[in-house]
Amino acid sequence: MIRSLKALVAAAVVAVAPISAHAGDQKMVEEVLVILSSDSLQTQGMAMVLSNTMAQKGARVNVLLCDKAGDLALKNYDAPALKPKDVTPGQMLRGLMKQGGVANVCALYLPNSDYTKDDLIEGVGVATPPEMADQMLNPAMRTFTF
Repeated sequence: MIRSLKALVAAAVVAVAPISAHAGDQKMVEEVLVILSSDSLQTQGMAMVLSNTMAQKGARVNVLLCDKAGDLALKNYDAPALKPKDVTPGQMLRGLMKQGGVANVCALYLPNSDYTKDDLIEGVGVATPPEMADQMLNPAMRTFTF
């Protein structure tokens, strides 16, 4: 009976070993694409909180701002500050860029608004469909949408 119990324990350890070995081997994603198009202040805020957190963890973060979310990249952007840190999504975007994050407005944002490239904060680009498609199709890059 003791031999059977030892054999059962040994079999359980062998069965679980690959799972534990893989759990420690998980490689972090090195680069992410965050596509933000929501006009919801809290959704924009959470997208920026998570983007900044991923950057702090070492990921290269690319942000594509579409539709009303493109307003975050405007020099004259104004929105209520979000608790608990009392910052706006636009301020969080600027913080992300200071950490090395890349921000672009979508190719349709400027032509379909009253704004020009001069209205965007320094460092924000205008994305092109081929460049964004390349990022989205890159198997090494994870894409998040908000």
